Amino acid sequence: MAQIDTRTAVTRTVVITGGAGFVGSCLATRMHADGWHVIVVDNFCTGDERNLSALRGSDRFTLIHADVSDGLDVPGPIDAVMHFASPASPPEYLAIPIETLKVGSLGTFHALELAQANQATFLMASTSEIYGDPAVHPQVESYWGNVNSIGPRSVYDEAKRFSEAATMAWHRTHGLDTRIIRIFNTYGPGMQVADGRVVPNFICQALRGEALTIYGDGQQTRAFCYVEDLVSGILAVLERGDEQPYNLGNPAEFTVGEFAELVAELVGGNEVVYEPLPQDDPKRRRPDITRVSSTLGWAPQVDLRAGLVPTIAYFRERLGL
Repeated sequence: MAQIDTRTAVTRTVVITGGAGFVGSCLATRMHADGWHVIVVDNFCTGDERNLSALRGSDRFTLIHADVSDGLDVPGPIDAVMHFASPASPPEYLAIPIETLKVGSLGTFHALELAQANQATFLMASTSEIYGDPAVHPQVESYWGNVNSIGPRSVYDEAKRFSEAATMAWHRTHGLDTRIIRIFNTYGPGMQVADGRVVPNFICQALRGEALTIYGDGQQTRAFCYVEDLVSGILAVLERGDEQPYNLGNPAEFTVGEFAELVAELVGGNEVVYEPLPQDDPKRRRPDITRVSSTLGWAPQVDLRAGLVPTIAYFRERLGL
């Protein structure tokens, strides 16, 4: 199987769909710093062009304003295609369910076709949501999941499951060099204030002096990975991985209630209010990262408290506080 040679990365070109989003932009910035020519394709449906401001003006950075679901016309040669285009938070994908399904199906096809035309390595950014509300804990890559295929969250869950199936079909049918990563809860500077997930919700509520809103009883669990750790894991998979899926996340597990207490401690005391748990919201979420750790030597380095410090500072600046 072909491998990316980091020693010659200075001459290589990567296309990152959804590269103006939170994770995509952090990945674009890291790869640019590593010497890659980075081409970002984004329609700014949920991405933010400000996330790419540090790359502006570089002759190794190209920004294409386009919707990958409509096609992907990027001149070669291209060495890697990394498909990150998709809404990722429930408020985002529930607001545009059809577009979410299209980018996970048509968008994935177009990204795979671009990789095939260039004989490039293809990396599919999948998600822990493919496990649904899991009956197996912690979640291992061999677990097939517990997903409600007709529930409101299915537009995201099933789009990603389809994307994984398409990636494996291209690998088996065309011999394309492919990777699949399943991203668990990730946080850090670059997230949107109105993202809707628990990290920006709690931090922004605390900074504004508002009550922290917990959905459910607060006993559901999450495992939070700092974005710089995640990017290092993504690059490890790109450079040395194989075609089978890799969980990427931090296995340290916290209840939502414990996370609320930590945010309140770091930002200031806040009361907590409880709202009903959304339909099909997973009760427990924790990655088993044995596969990526044992085969590629990757493990997260930043603990939750340390990662929240720059994240809180980022949101404080974004809110003008």
